[in-house]
Amino acid sequence: MKLPVKIDLNNKVAVVTGGGGVLCSHFAKVLASCGARVAICDLKFDAAKSVADEITADGGIAVPVETNVLDRDSLEKAHKLIVEKLGTCDILLNGAGGNNPKGTTTKEYMFPEDLAKENSDIVTFFDLDPKSIEFVFNLNFLGTLLPTQTFAKEMAGKDKSVIVNVSSMNAFRPLTKIPAYSGAKAAVSNFTQWLAVHFAPVGIRVNAMAPGFFLTNQNRNLLLNEDGSPTARSEKILSHTPMNRFGTPDDLTGTLLWLVDDGMSGFVNGVVVPIDGGFAAYSGV
Repeated sequence: MKLPVKIDLNNKVAVVTGGGGVLCSHFAKVLASCGARVAICDLKFDAAKSVADEITADGGIAVPVETNVLDRDSLEKAHKLIVEKLGTCDILLNGAGGNNPKGTTTKEYMFPEDLAKENSDIVTFFDLDPKSIEFVFNLNFLGTLLPTQTFAKEMAGKDKSVIVNVSSMNAFRPLTKIPAYSGAKAAVSNFTQWLAVHFAPVGIRVNAMAPGFFLTNQNRNLLLNEDGSPTARSEKILSHTPMNRFGTPDDLTGTLLWLVDDGMSGFVNGVVVPIDGGFAAYSGV
């Protein structure tokens, strides 16, 4: 893997949750390329194994671990396996997250006629499913908190321990239609700052990356038509992104390397870094 800068993560153990996904699998490969021994944690074992196999085929060290970030027993089993196979954690990357379509409105705005519910296909704010919203908050917020409780205890007092959470540009400016996801990621950003303060005396730095629009398995159908052309929502996104493109996993590499390397960011703690091509900075005029 070609990296913008090579840092030394030899003798470090990195735990990546959501490691079978598009972005987090890239994070895992980046860390492994720098010498870290990487645990690929994912609810889908086959996805985690595929990533681990790619890393080992490239000369790195990685193990797949089936993990449910919302289940403490699953996390404890994962922790035990990781310690046995790789050692104790030095770098925790909390990447598991996602949305639920039942926590999403059909329209960007509420109109008076929508209250009449003449069209049963329209999902308004008042139709949002509480259980689905709860799931989104749990997956993103508890899915960050519980792994941190599981792995951070052994990181406390270690030399140069780092936690990197994955927030979103939604945390800065909530997107239309997805109140649950936007709110949940705002919680991740707030929690990142809280943890940074709380863990400072025990030597754990805590920061977050906030990606903008990147094509992933979760949003591909939202952003692209079947023929690969951009959807109407996608065109709207790009028109409000000064760099006029979606991000690629490589666009996140430099920020990740910066945050995990104590030599480059040893005094950086409690920040949430937007990586969005200027989307959050653009006012629309």
